[in-house]
Amino acid sequence: MSRPPQDSLHTAAFVTPAGADWLASASASPRGVQALWAQSPTAAVTLPCGTAFDVISMDALFGRQVVSRLWSDGPGTGPVAAQGGRVMLFAVPGAAQRLPALLGWEEWGAAAPPLLCYGRGDAVTVPPLFPPDPGPPPPGAAEHAAPESGARESAPAPSPRWLVAPDVRAPWLPGPEVLLWACVRAARATGDNLGGTAVTSAPAMFPG
Repeated sequence: MSRPPQDSLHTAAFVTPAGADWLASASASPRGVQALWAQSPTAAVTLPCGTAFDVISMDALFGRQVVSRLWSDGPGTGPVAAQGGRVMLFAVPGAAQRLPALLGWEEWGAAAPPLLCYGRGDAVTVPPLFPPDPGPPPPGAAEHAAPESGARESAPAPSPRWLVAPDVRAPWLPGPEVLLWACVRAARATGDNLGGTAVTSAPAMFPG
């Protein structure tokens, strides 16, 4: 396993071929995943947890606070993705089972928003290797860029994307103790009880 990322302060924006190999290794058919990406690198793929990685999913705001804490005061993070209004931290296999128990013992554990922990038996949909090309704006988009006074247009939901993309074959991944440390400090920083039950059982599939 590679050294902690804080040693190099390197965060990749796009998945490298080596990072794609690591992601594909989580599948029972790595060659099939690689073949899919070779044909469509902007395709999102569902991968099982529990072998190459576990995933800890957090509310977007709290998740960014945890990531910031890990990078500013801790060892850094492994791969991190943003999807569906949540932040997904990739962790060592087994972290999904251990972290809830550790948080349950912490005084500040209940101050953290609900976490979804995905481990063995679960699966997550990971963002594409490369973000889709938005392409040129449709004809007439300029005329409708500014809505009339009093009118509100809902912004489109952001596409799933990598915040820290995997770029090596064996990325460093935080363990449950490191994640506990970051969650507790992020919860203390907020000063408010943001959730009732700190950790919930995850469904078998992360909503893609």
